[in-house]
Amino acid sequence: MAKGNCESGSELPTYRIEVRVDRGQANNSHFSFSDTFQIGRDERCAVQIMDDASVSRSHIEVSFHDGSWWLRDLDTTNGTYIDGRKIDVVALTTPTKVQLGTGATLLSLIPEGSRSEVDNGNSSLAQYVQHYFSASNLENAGEHTRMIRRAFERVQAKQKRKYAKMIALVSVLFLFAGGYAFYLHLETAKQRERAEAIFYAMKSLELDIAGIQRIVTESQNEQGIQVVNKYRGQRKDMEKNYEQFLGALGFYSSKLTESERLILRVARIFGECEINMPPGFVAEIQNYIRKWQSSDRLEKAIRTAQEKNYQSKISDEMLAQGLPPQFFYLALQESNFDIYTVGPKTYKGYAKGMWQFIPETAIKYGLRVGPLVDLSRSDPSDERHNFEKATSAAARYLKFIYSTDAQASGLLVMSSYNWGEEKIVKLLRSMPANPKDRNFWRLLGSHREKIPQETYDYVFYIVSAAVIGENPRLFGFKFDNPLASSGQKSN
Repeated sequence: MAKGNCESGSELPTYRIEVRVDRGQANNSHFSFSDTFQIGRDERCAVQIMDDASVSRSHIEVSFHDGSWWLRDLDTTNGTYIDGRKIDVVALTTPTKVQLGTGATLLSLIPEGSRSEVDNGNSSLAQYVQHYFSASNLENAGEHTRMIRRAFERVQAKQKRKYAKMIALVSVLFLFAGGYAFYLHLETAKQRERAEAIFYAMKSLELDIAGIQRIVTESQNEQGIQVVNKYRGQRKDMEKNYEQFLGALGFYSSKLTESERLILRVARIFGECEINMPPGFVAEIQNYIRKWQSSDRLEKAIRTAQEKNYQSKISDEMLAQGLPPQFFYLALQESNFDIYTVGPKTYKGYAKGMWQFIPETAIKYGLRVGPLVDLSRSDPSDERHNFEKATSAAARYLKFIYSTDAQASGLLVMSSYNWGEEKIVKLLRSMPANPKDRNFWRLLGSHREKIPQETYDYVFYIVSAAVIGENPRLFGFKFDNPLASSGQKSN
């Protein structure tokens, strides 16, 4: 141990402290003390600093009291600094770097039990934990240490009781939260089932209304008309209930983009339940939207329809049949609204006009075919080229498919219209005859490999065009909703 002090202290130390000279010159580079000592230029100081005029003759004093080592500046001219801050008195509770004056002298003061983290400028509490709370030091501990330990034990016991209560409370809350989350999951599932049941009951009622309406139209029965009106009122009430369930489920939440919301709504407009929409349908519609965006076909066709006011007549005819006016986009897909177009020859003859009727279906729905029926030419005397008569016939034909084999699914109607009523009917009739089990979702899930790609494209082009039509500018098109101008925009 280094020599004693230039001014000895009367206090009996309990622990040791090390002094290292990190920068500057001293009478040694490493010291260890267990009693009060001083550091300065005076040769009587335990640590004598050499060749640093900014250090006072007696610069600092280090002493042990109140359970800690303390450093005191001895009213020096140039001061004592720790971390750039001038100090007068400070407890050395951790390894500490001390600069004497404004010169080059830098010391490390390391109380007993401290680790060498001081070399990295870091502080540690390990020595205090070891000293005050280690069981191995209990026999040699002073009264001060014993008092700290007893106080700590009381606090620790109190905290244990407190934490035990908190843990118990958190456990109860966790169990309650888990149970409540499971309850909400079950309730949500029930809500979805109820909403779905209402939707398909609503579609079944549509089929009943359509059947009664056919009878009433033929007989002009007043009582039948009243029944139809009553059922229509019930259907409106069911639709309100369905909307309430969707709201309770947060189905159209803020997490959905506007594009996604429109796709869901348009699918519902065409008679499909958005709640059980198959995975990937939204993404597929968005894919076909991009296809429309890649050409000017849609804008040109809409411009043609608006210039000739086709949208008003088509909307009126569809609504008169209880169909959504969005079937307007079926004519777009068939002909780009060209009333004189002639399709390729089929085994049943040439399809002609805006709605591309083959001769057999045209005659069935009251259209007169012309003398050029077997030629790939338009024919002024062929009523398939007559916009008003052909549109009326198309609405009635679509209604027939909608209210029979398609089971109130607009997307199945599109499939049948394109693929041929007779071909798709075989697939449809292999499915149960109710809207819940016979719909486009089920057709895709059960018979996707049997559906021609042309028919698949046909349906998705129409639905995606209808989605764009609800808000064209959202998708970068320079026209407004063509059905809104006729007052027929969907809700």
